Amino acid sequence: MAGPALAQHGGSRLNLLNLADQKIKMLHLTWFAFFLTFVMWFAHAPLLIHIKQALALSDTQIKALLILNVAITIPARIVVGMLVDRYGPRIMYSLLLFISALLCIGFAFADTYSALALFRFLLGFVGAGFVVGIRLVGEWFPHHQVGTAEGIYGGWGNFGSAAAAMTLPALALAFGGEDGWRYAIASVGVISAVYALVFYKFARNTPKGSVYFKPKKTGAMLVTSWGALYGLIAMNIPMYLALAMLAWRLSPAGVNLYSVDMMYALWAGLIVLFVVQTQQTWRINVEHLRAGVPETDKYSFKQVGILNIAYFATFGSELAVVSMLPLYFLETFQGLSAVQAGLLASGFAFMNLVSRPMGGWFSDKFGRRKSMLILIGGLAAGYFLMGMMDSHWWIPLAVLATMACSFFVQAGEGAVFAIVPLIKRSMTGQIAGMAGAYGNVGAVVYLTVLSYVSYSMFFYVISASALIGLVAVMFLQDPKGHIVEVGEDGTVHRINVG
Repeated sequence: MAGPALAQHGGSRLNLLNLADQKIKMLHLTWFAFFLTFVMWFAHAPLLIHIKQALALSDTQIKALLILNVAITIPARIVVGMLVDRYGPRIMYSLLLFISALLCIGFAFADTYSALALFRFLLGFVGAGFVVGIRLVGEWFPHHQVGTAEGIYGGWGNFGSAAAAMTLPALALAFGGEDGWRYAIASVGVISAVYALVFYKFARNTPKGSVYFKPKKTGAMLVTSWGALYGLIAMNIPMYLALAMLAWRLSPAGVNLYSVDMMYALWAGLIVLFVVQTQQTWRINVEHLRAGVPETDKYSFKQVGILNIAYFATFGSELAVVSMLPLYFLETFQGLSAVQAGLLASGFAFMNLVSRPMGGWFSDKFGRRKSMLILIGGLAAGYFLMGMMDSHWWIPLAVLATMACSFFVQAGEGAVFAIVPLIKRSMTGQIAGMAGAYGNVGAVVYLTVLSYVSYSMFFYVISASALIGLVAVMFLQDPKGHIVEVGEDGTVHRINVG
């Protein structure tokens, strides 16, 4: 399904080679922007051995870098989601690429562990790029193609992490010398800075003649019922708990990056932030809820909550499993070298090229809810099967089971974001930001579980949590008919969503 023609529905065709079609050109511009963000985000991973040697780092310091790499992504996706709805994806992607490029170059030339850790922490910001493209692609594609288009955007962009692993070690070798790894990482930053200018020049927020709808208020997600307001506040809690968990993992109880007192200070800061955000959310929403929300403005926050839970299980498990799979293969199957284990494990991430687009295509073709039920059910079964694997398994069979599981995981991700643009157009960035953040929350939770249990139990825990997601998806509603948006000039627009 990853060929030039990816979707056919009611006579409408998505031909990826037709660059005369503006929406196809925009899709290619956007997935490559996302691809670069993932190359920058994971540029350090294949070069860790060089970084460790150059700065004489301990194993504990390396582990701290890996945790710092994802710490800021949770709040960044929420904030960037709000900003993209307000200012548009064209300017936001350009800015994000350019700022991240500077951080990437800063990381490349850091000569102390403190500087390295700081830049690694700040570079977690680049993980918010995903949210920007979800809104942009949603603006350009009709409802019967949007799932496939979002799947291509997500899958091909996500491949940036695998591309970094495959190319950067060779690039570092080509540069040569002790600083080859620095030039390899810095070159990614330079390319991203240049592409930020290219994106700004050629990208457009909407097709010609279309309106870019903005939320009526910014600063918090607008909801349309009192129940949804309480639901929104409740759904913010797991994100703060995940950040508190990360703070704990960086303390003496984990990798010992800072003192226990510092951990308590960070926890206190998170409590204050949660109180401030809750007050802001309440203040922004309560005024228009008391005034009464027009029927045309209403949307179902239940849909948002279900997608958050589904992305927790799908992308959350992918991030966690990609992090541990090379070590799992190395320790489970005797006789494998570290290089062989890494190659076998890379199949999980490699599947993104096909799996996410397939998940989006299934959603377009066979229905949103039905596709989600099948894919998350397959994910639960896949992880259960991986939990049964042990050293007695034939290695090709273990790899096949792993790749089959990864198909359902990533296709499930594609199905989630096939629905996100169809809930409330003016808030697509915020909805995508929250769902995306829940993916990172899932990764933090699953990796924390892994630090306490065996590999088999780790896979069983993911499988069990996916069943919770499956129950939640049973309450999902297929987007039908039209959603209504009101332009800044007061004109009412009806957008077909199913």
